[in-house]
Amino acid sequence: MTCYSMVCTSSNWKEPKSAEGRVILCFSAIGPYDIGDAEVAAKLANASALIFVEPMSREIGADIIPSVHVNLEQGTRILNYLTDSPTKPVVQIEASKTIIGKSLAPRVAYFSSRGPSSLTPDILKPDISAPGMNILAAWPNQTSPTLRRDDNRSVNWNFQSGTSMSCPHVSGVVALIKSAHPNWSPAAIKSAIMTTAYTKDTSFDTILADGPMKASDPFDLGAGHIDPIKAMDPGLVYDMKTRDYVQFLCNIGYTEEQINMIVLCPSGTDTSCPRVPKSNANVNYPSITVSNLQFAVTIKRTMRNVGENKNAIYFGTISEPDGVEVVIWPRVLVFSWFKAENTYYVTLKPQKKSQGRYDFGEIVWSDGFHRVRSPLVVCVNTTQDSNASMNLSYM
Repeated sequence: MTCYSMVCTSSNWKEPKSAEGRVILCFSAIGPYDIGDAEVAAKLANASALIFVEPMSREIGADIIPSVHVNLEQGTRILNYLTDSPTKPVVQIEASKTIIGKSLAPRVAYFSSRGPSSLTPDILKPDISAPGMNILAAWPNQTSPTLRRDDNRSVNWNFQSGTSMSCPHVSGVVALIKSAHPNWSPAAIKSAIMTTAYTKDTSFDTILADGPMKASDPFDLGAGHIDPIKAMDPGLVYDMKTRDYVQFLCNIGYTEEQINMIVLCPSGTDTSCPRVPKSNANVNYPSITVSNLQFAVTIKRTMRNVGENKNAIYFGTISEPDGVEVVIWPRVLVFSWFKAENTYYVTLKPQKKSQGRYDFGEIVWSDGFHRVRSPLVVCVNTTQDSNASMNLSYM
């Protein structure tokens, strides 16, 4: 890290040292040091405050000295002012205030889990994104907010970041949906959350992925960012039968004996594994992923109408992944009191030469009010030896 110092107008610190009465401007660098190390160094130098500069927004936490996080552009402007000022620059510390709408949100955190799944590449992971950066959460008051032994402070609340913060958000939404729809299965609830998620930020542009600083794709945020209100009324859901779970377990290496130990009523359920494995792409999942498209394949999906209007007509639209021809049949799904479920088929045909490149699209069903969106993730693999590919059946 590279650090500079400047005069601070608000200094009541005792035991003067080299940085007494000054604010340290510190630029982060690639390596093992982070803002926590910078704060410790600033405190040992008896600095009044710290301005920490880093390439992207990071999680905040309990500071041991007053600290401000800025990005590289802001930090460089401060450094230029510090260098070019004919007099000693002065920093004035005032009471903090909340400003809303200045930063684009949501954004995929740099530490967030990314796909594809190495275990089940024909199942999109992650499924969904949810708030997980700088979440104010309960904190054990016996533990210091910084987890440092020399920090004797006690707090009831602290800022935390990570997937551990996203999980309770999703769990809370699941509980709300279950309370409103007690008869829905876990798969139906997951479908409601995934098919109603959104992919645009507050500027109506594609949600940004921190780290590479690019437009996010399904491997960054799954089906999108969770929308609790829309998830309560998704219109249609993709539900899963016991056979879907059995097929999934077979594909990841479970034996029939092991599956029988998992299934509650194995005597009434087909728990056998097919001799020719069927791709997980045919599991009735809210997203569609094909990890090894070498020739035209057809995938089946079944949807159930859970909306208030039992007599509904849904029209399908397609956004094709690059280099993939996509045909869905039928293009119109008609639901009624006597027909709550409908099945449609998706045929994917490679239209380019590619060696294992993923492309993204979507399939959307709409009745004019509901918008049921499924990510479409396809890896075209037409230049490799077909004998080296996995022997999987799609139908």
